[in-house]
Amino acid sequence: MKVESKSRPALKLLEGNEAVAHGVLLCQPDVIAAYPITPMSSVLDHLYHFKADGSLKAEMLAVESEHSSMSALIGASLAGGRTFTATASQGLLFMYEAYADAATLRLPIVMTLATRETNAPQGVTAGDQDAILVKDTGWIQIHVESCQEILDTIIMAYRLAEDPQILLPVSVCYTGFYLSYLSEPVEIPEQEKVDQFLPPLEMNPRIDPETPMTASVYSRGIITTEYRYKHLAAAQRAKARIEEIETEFQQIFGRSYGGQIEEYRSEDADIVLLAMGSCAGTVKVVVDQKRDEGLKVGLIKLRMLSPFPAERLVNALRGKKAVGIIERNVSFGWGCGSVFVELRAAFADLDARIPMVDFIDGLSGSDITMEHIARAISITQSVAEGKPYKKVTWLSLE
Repeated sequence: MKVESKSRPALKLLEGNEAVAHGVLLCQPDVIAAYPITPMSSVLDHLYHFKADGSLKAEMLAVESEHSSMSALIGASLAGGRTFTATASQGLLFMYEAYADAATLRLPIVMTLATRETNAPQGVTAGDQDAILVKDTGWIQIHVESCQEILDTIIMAYRLAEDPQILLPVSVCYTGFYLSYLSEPVEIPEQEKVDQFLPPLEMNPRIDPETPMTASVYSRGIITTEYRYKHLAAAQRAKARIEEIETEFQQIFGRSYGGQIEEYRSEDADIVLLAMGSCAGTVKVVVDQKRDEGLKVGLIKLRMLSPFPAERLVNALRGKKAVGIIERNVSFGWGCGSVFVELRAAFADLDARIPMVDFIDGLSGSDITMEHIARAISITQSVAEGKPYKKVTWLSLE
C-alpha cells in the first residue's frame, strides 16, 4: 500500500469486521440484507448498532437465510437501490443460485466475503476455497490484505459496480479469522470526502409498481448469447476502470493499493512470489529479510482474481527467472492451486514462458509462516537456477 502524507483524521483500532461496517456506513446503502455466519457475524452486530444510533439510514432486512438475503437484494437493486450483504463459506454456497442471478442480471450489489474453508471436514476455519468455488459466476472479485484495505476497497467497490460501463456486482474478500477478528489501526475517511468520491446511485429502476414487469425471464439462443458477450466485455473493462478509480481515490484519500495487483520490490527482482490476501503482509516481511541477505526477490499481491489481470501480471513478471505462487486453496480438477492454473493460462495466452512452482499452505486456518515463505523462496530460487522441481509443494506437509 502506498500512503501519501496528508492531514488525516484520527485513527481507530478496528477489527476487520468492524472496518467492513464502517465502510458500508460511509457508502450509505439503501437496503442491507444478510444472515450471520462465522466469521462475518459481527459485521451485522456493528451495522445494527449504527442503525440503532441513527447513523445508518438503510433498511435492514432480517432474512431467514443467505439465499433470501441475496434474493431480497436482487429486488432492491432492480428497484434502483444501493445494496449490501456479507457472508462466508457454507452461507455463500447456500446463496449460490441467487448469487449467480445477481451477476447475470448485471446488478451493482456489493458483498463482503470473510473467506473460509468449505465442508468436509467441518471447515469453520480460514481458507480461500469458498471464493475460488464462485470465481466464475460473473462477479468481480477483489482480495485484500489489511483492515484498512477492507474499508477503502468497499468504497471503491461501489464506484466500480455502479459505473454505467460496468454494472456488475463486486465481492470484497478478506481472510476469515485472520482479518475478520484482527484489530489494526484504521483511518475512517470523512463522510464529505466519501460523498465527493461516491455520488448517490443514479440507476433507472428496472422494476416499478406502476409498470409491472418481470426480470430474468426465459430466454434462449441469440438473446442469451448477447447477454454473455456484453457481460464479459464489461468485466474486461473493469480491469482498466479499477485502476482509474484507485488513482482518483489516492488523490482524495492519499492511499493506493496498486489496482489489479500490487507490486512490492519486484521491479528489479530475479524471482517473484505471487500471493493473495492477508498472507501478503507476511510475505513482504520475508522479502525484506531476503533482500538484506542479497537475494533479489519481490512480491506481487494479486488483488483482482476475477476478471483475472492477465496483462498486468505478465508485464510485471516478464523477464523474471521464476515465479512461486502461495495460495490457500486447491483446484480439484488440476491437483494444484487455482491461481497457479489461472497464471499458467495467462502466460500461454500472452506467449510468456517463465518457470512456475505452486505452494499450497494455510488450509483450514493453519498459519502461512515466515519459515514456510522462506522455504518457498528457496525453492523458487532453485527453480530459477534450472534445478529439477515439483510442480506443487505442500508447505505444511513436506
